[in-house]
Amino acid sequence: MAEKYRHLYVVIEHEDGEFLPVSLEMVGEARRLMDSFNTKYSSNEKVVAVILGHNVQDLSKQLIEYGADAVVYADNPELKDVRNTIYTKVIGQIVQDTKSLGEIEPEYASDIKRPRYMFFAADSIGRHLSSTTLVELESGLASDINKLVIEDIEMSHQQKTGGTKETYAKTLEMYRPDFSGFLWTTILCLDNRNPAFKRDYHPQSCSIIPGVFEPLKRDSLREGKIIEFTPTIDPQDLKVKVLGREIIKSEVDFETPRTIVSFGRGIKDDPEQNIKLIENLAKELNAEIGVTLPMSKKPYQISQALDSKYMIPARVIGTSGHKTSAMLYVAAGVSGAMQHVMGMKDSGFVVGINPDEDAPIKNECDVFIKGRMEDVIPLLIEEIKKQIQIVEVQ
Repeated sequence: MAEKYRHLYVVIEHEDGEFLPVSLEMVGEARRLMDSFNTKYSSNEKVVAVILGHNVQDLSKQLIEYGADAVVYADNPELKDVRNTIYTKVIGQIVQDTKSLGEIEPEYASDIKRPRYMFFAADSIGRHLSSTTLVELESGLASDINKLVIEDIEMSHQQKTGGTKETYAKTLEMYRPDFSGFLWTTILCLDNRNPAFKRDYHPQSCSIIPGVFEPLKRDSLREGKIIEFTPTIDPQDLKVKVLGREIIKSEVDFETPRTIVSFGRGIKDDPEQNIKLIENLAKELNAEIGVTLPMSKKPYQISQALDSKYMIPARVIGTSGHKTSAMLYVAAGVSGAMQHVMGMKDSGFVVGINPDEDAPIKNECDVFIKGRMEDVIPLLIEEIKKQIQIVEVQ
């Protein structure tokens, strides 16, 4: 029996003719998922990239080379800048356009109604756009996802199935770390099969955290379909105009420094003084300072100067913040929640400082120092100063 939902759509973000890295990461993960899907279900469903903008046709070819089977692009001067209302409506039009859906896979042109799955970036644009688009499509959305699996699942649920056991085939299991990264939450977007509440929820959609997945290597020999979509733009929506744009860089530069010193709840015994210890260590190592996600929630009372400088989301290392591949990463008073580990595991050499030798961070370390940061860091600073003096004399 033909299915009315097929394919995985990926909404692409770009800036000045360049893809945002997360866009290619999403295409890469979509390729891996659908290759596995097609093998498992003996199918031939596609990865479809959706790109909006002005003069974007050349970018479409690149998306094929990075793993998409097809690209649907909308090229219009009014789409040059992202205006959420217009983008929401145009993406909604593309997703429900049976003509382009039919062009992607002509043999199913008369049956297909919508994509099966849909990806957005979990950044400032993607989070907003994904939520309004899925409202437009009257389906569900999982946000800030960093693991994806497609499985057949069995379940009984009073609301969803009327209490009977049902099999939901080809379900997208969307995982995100919660409870400060210590537990995985699995989010499902399932149709209501209970006759009393019958309703479909497709596409199954999520926003994906930047830096989690690897893009595929560009292959100039890959071929695919490029489909132009002509959007309908409501003149009322054009009343919102973009008068100017300025790219605001992150308050904290985690790209340049080769060393990062991060701290977590281990500062709790004396937060003010322990942060100053961290500052001193970072100064000796010429390092930038990062924090775990809970620190950005300001759990401790400290001076305004330290609070506004360090207890901020811009310093978070992890799936909810930055991903780093620093040459040296020092985790002081960091327990090692998976949310944080996902952001620093690519670092070259990792030193952990923690009084709990069973802390999960130990498994990520090249060197683990069992001890309180109040005791360990002063010794480290003293030794670093000695070594610097030796090098300078030589």
